[in-house]
Amino acid sequence: MLMRERMRLTLSAEKTRITHVDDGFDFLGFRLRRCPRPGRLPVAYSFPSERSLREVKHRIKELTGRQTIGLSLDQLVRALNPVLRGWTNYHRHGASKRCFVYLDHYLWWRVVRWLRKKHPGLTWKQVKRRYWGHDWTSPEGVRLYWPARVAVTRYRYRGQRIPTPWAILDECAATSRGEVDPA
Repeated sequence: MLMRERMRLTLSAEKTRITHVDDGFDFLGFRLRRCPRPGRLPVAYSFPSERSLREVKHRIKELTGRQTIGLSLDQLVRALNPVLRGWTNYHRHGASKRCFVYLDHYLWWRVVRWLRKKHPGLTWKQVKRRYWGHDWTSPEGVRLYWPARVAVTRYRYRGQRIPTPWAILDECAATSRGEVDPA
């Protein structure tokens, strides 16, 4: 009723799926699910969806594949950083820390394998000595963007004090009908 009358929107039967929040659903790259907590009320969490994580891993794999062996390390880092920065900034407002740590681990192994493929005659110690300092900075000073270092910032619970446009619409409708606002 609210969507049809006030917002003048209709739902598409082919695209609409009704599910319980405990089962969870994917929306805009997030997996939204209500999780029980022992002795307390359940809480809704938003995680990066499996599809979103799979797509960013695929993008990392493409950028660190065999076809990019001809690039220098700085060029590879410059290609990887915008992808990683954009994905982590988008997902940093959910419960994403474990996902970021996993992506950090995946990224490290992909770059190490890329370096080993680029220099097949060198040992790991030689590759490490040539390309990385103690703080994982390349010789030209470009730093790889590590997802695990991104701070996850969740919103604080505000309860009924969250402003919504629907409350404003209700007030406008009440004043247009001649009702007096008690405030």
